[in-house]
Amino acid sequence: MSRLTDLIAQAKAKDPQLGADLEQEYRVLASRRSFGLNFERHRPEAVELPQRPVRKGDKVRVLPPRGTTTRGDQRLWLVKNIDEVDGNRVASLELLRADDAETSNAPIEDLVVIAEFRDTIFPGLVSTGKVERGGDKPYHSVINGENYHVLKALTYTHRGKIDAIYIDPPYNTGARDWKYNNDYVESEDLYRHSKWLAFMERRLLIAKELLNPSASVLIVTIDEKEVQRLGLLLEQVFPECRIQMVTIVTNPN
Repeated sequence: MSRLTDLIAQAKAKDPQLGADLEQEYRVLASRRSFGLNFERHRPEAVELPQRPVRKGDKVRVLPPRGTTTRGDQRLWLVKNIDEVDGNRVASLELLRADDAETSNAPIEDLVVIAEFRDTIFPGLVSTGKVERGGDKPYHSVINGENYHVLKALTYTHRGKIDAIYIDPPYNTGARDWKYNNDYVESEDLYRHSKWLAFMERRLLIAKELLNPSASVLIVTIDEKEVQRLGLLLEQVFPECRIQMVTIVTNPN
C-alpha cells in the first residue's frame, strides 16, 4: 500500500491533524484480523462536563430550555469570545466541522463544556463527604464520574495494582438503556452491536492496564443479547487469561 502511504504523507504536509487521523484509520484497517471478532471502531464518545466553567476556546453544546424535555442541540460549538451584554455573560459561538460557516450567540448558563475523546482532561478528585463507621478499618471510596475517564485517572496511581474489577455494562437490549455520544442506542440502530463493542473495548483495554498481571480477576455481567460477542472480545483483549462463564438465574419465569 505504498501509494496510500504516500497520499497520507501528502495530507500530513497540508493538514497534520487530518493526516494523523487518516494514518490512524489506515493502521486499523491494515491490522484487521482475517478471523475472529471484527467490528467498526466508531467515533469515540464525547463527555459533558457540567461543572466546568465555560472559557474562550472551549467546545460546548447548547442546552435545551430549562423546564422542558426537548432534546438539546447535539452539535459542537467553539467558544470564540465571551462578552458582557446588559450585565449577562454571552458567548460568541462558531459551529465546528460545518461545511458552511455558522455562528451564534448564547448565554453562558445555557452552555455545557464538552470533551472529545482525544482532548486532554486533567484528572482530579474532589471529596464530597464521608461516612465513618468502621473505626480504624480501611476506607472504601466511591468515585462518581464518566467511567472511561475515571479508569484513566486511576492509571496514574493504580496501574498494575488492582486485584479485582467488577463491570456491569449496558446490556444493549435496544430498550434505550445506554447512550453513545449522547444519543440513545435503540433496537433499529444497525450499528448498535459494533458501537457497544467499541464502547466496551476502550474500557477493557484500560482495565487491563489496572489489573495486577500476576493475580487478578475481571468480572463482567451480561445477558444473552451480547454474551457471545463479549466472550470473543474478552479473548482478544485478554488472550493469556482463562475465561469462565457463570450463569445466574434471577427470574426463572
